[in-house]
Amino acid sequence: MSDTPTQPADSPESATPEVPPRPWADVQPEHFKMLRLAPLPTDRSTGARPLRFVQFGYAERHNKELSLLRLSVSLPGQHLRKEQNQLDVWLDHSTQRVNISPERGLLVEPLNRGIGRFLMAQAAQWIQKRASRYRFDSLDLPTKDALHEDMRLRRDHCLRTQGFDVVYEDALHRKARIEAGLAADLYNTWNNEKIQFIEILDAAQMLQQAEQHLQEQEQKLREKDEKISKFQREDTGLRFTITCLVAFAVFQAGLLIWIATHR
Repeated sequence: MSDTPTQPADSPESATPEVPPRPWADVQPEHFKMLRLAPLPTDRSTGARPLRFVQFGYAERHNKELSLLRLSVSLPGQHLRKEQNQLDVWLDHSTQRVNISPERGLLVEPLNRGIGRFLMAQAAQWIQKRASRYRFDSLDLPTKDALHEDMRLRRDHCLRTQGFDVVYEDALHRKARIEAGLAADLYNTWNNEKIQFIEILDAAQMLQQAEQHLQEQEQKLREKDEKISKFQREDTGLRFTITCLVAFAVFQAGLLIWIATHR
């Protein structure tokens, strides 16, 4: 037997050191802007894609060790889970590393409207302004996004157009990862044909135009209702006239028959 003493299972030397939790867990977006999701043709996988207006929000926190950017997209009249449409970007100043959460992948709603690319572009802009020489680590991509070919291709296209290098580890294209890289190499643009910022004055003008359009439509409906009412009155008058003529014709026919039979 070895004479080397063993440590008890609950001794401090054998315990795994706990990673301290990150700060700012309860931070909520503090700055907001309106986004316009442009109407797009119906997609066979994700269905109809009508015109929508959503709210983009963000918040920042900083200390000597860390910086946080929290991005979110809210949908009016629709409740989302906490992890949906939210992207956190962490800067570790001691190691000059960039981390993105949630690690299991960005969950967006509605799908196929450009929200994922938009959030990543906003994150890239923020990182490059503050820490363009920082590096992001290799990250395994969730296999659930590769269960369907359309979803996998859409995910890879979204990541590659933002400057990430997607590498597969198997021939079935199930296990994939993002290769480590430099933050300065990311692309900070998105598809402006799908998502546009709407300023307050632009939104006010759109509401004014919509109100004018509604008033014009109401005026046209009133005019059509008046025409329909006029036609209905004329139709009623014509029906009465026709009824009188038919009655008179029947009376004349009966009178002629009576005259002919009583001579």
